[in-house]
Amino acid sequence: MKKVLQVALVCALVACAWAEVPKEGLGQAAAALQAGEADRALTILNALPSSAEVHNLRCRVYFTLEHWEDAANECDQAVRLDGQSAKEHLWLGRALGEKADNSSFLSAYNLAKRARSEFEQAVNLDSRDGEALSDLGEFYSSAPGVVGGGTDKAQALLPALERVDKARAHILLGRIAESRKDYDTAEREFKQAAATSEHPAFAWMTLASFYRKHEHWDEMEETVEVGYRAAQRDRRAGVALYNGASVLARGKRNLAFAAKMLEEYLANYPRTEEAPAFVAYTRLAKLRAQLGDKNGAWQARTAALNLAHDYKPALGLTF
Repeated sequence: MKKVLQVALVCALVACAWAEVPKEGLGQAAAALQAGEADRALTILNALPSSAEVHNLRCRVYFTLEHWEDAANECDQAVRLDGQSAKEHLWLGRALGEKADNSSFLSAYNLAKRARSEFEQAVNLDSRDGEALSDLGEFYSSAPGVVGGGTDKAQALLPALERVDKARAHILLGRIAESRKDYDTAEREFKQAAATSEHPAFAWMTLASFYRKHEHWDEMEETVEVGYRAAQRDRRAGVALYNGASVLARGKRNLAFAAKMLEEYLANYPRTEEAPAFVAYTRLAKLRAQLGDKNGAWQARTAALNLAHDYKPALGLTF
C-alpha cells in the first residue's frame, strides 16, 4: 500500500509539473505577442499542447502577420474547443472579416456573413464586452444589408455600449453618421469620443483618419498634433502614435513627424499587438526611405525581420 501511495504521489507531482509548463508557456507567448515578437511567439506556441488558449494566441499572431487564412483556421479551432467564450468568437469574427476583405467577391460574401455571426455570438455570450459590442456595431454600420449590415442594427447596440464604454459609443455614433453621409454629426461624435475617453489620444487619431478620408488636410494635421500631445501624457497611448503616423503616411503629409511618432512608440511606450512592433518598423523603413535616409530605412527593415522573418511587406521593401 505504501508503494502504491508513493507512486500515486509521484504521478500527481508530474501531472502538476506538466500543468505548470503550458501555463508558463502561454504567458511567455502572450508577452511575445504584445512585444511584436511574432517568431518567438510562434516557436513557444508550437511547443505547447493543443488548447483553446494556444489556438487563440496563434490566431492573433497570424493576425498581426496578415496571414488571414491561418488566423481564421486557428481561431476556428479555438471556438471548437471553447464555444462558450466571447473572446474566442470575437477573434474568429475579426479573422474572418479580414479574410473576407482579402478574398474574391463570392468568397467574401460567405465569409462576411460568418464574421457577423461570430460577432453576434460574442455579444450574446457577454453583453458587457465593449470590444465585441464595438466590433459588431462597426460591422453593422459598414457592411451592406445583403450580409446582415445596417445602421439601424448598429443604432440598437448603442444603449448597451454606452453603459460600458461611452467613448466607444461616440465613435460608433460617428461611424453610423458617416455611413449615412451626415458628416457634421460624424465629426461632432468623434470629438465627443475624445472628450469622454480616459485615453483621448486614440479618439483624436480616429478623428484625424476621418479628416484624411474626406481630404480635410489642414484639420487632419492639426488633429494628429492634438493626439500626439495627448499621447505624451498617457503611457498607454502608444497605439495612438502608431495610428497617427499611419494617417499622415496615407495622407502623404508631414512624413518626418510620422517617422518621429513611430520612433517614439518603439522607444518609449509599452508595445501592443494592436500596433505590432514589426509592422511599426516596416512603416518606419518606408518613411525613412521616402525622407532620403536609406541607411535608416535598412536598419528599420532589419529590425522588422528580426521580429517576424517572413513578414511580406518588410520582405518586399527595396530602397
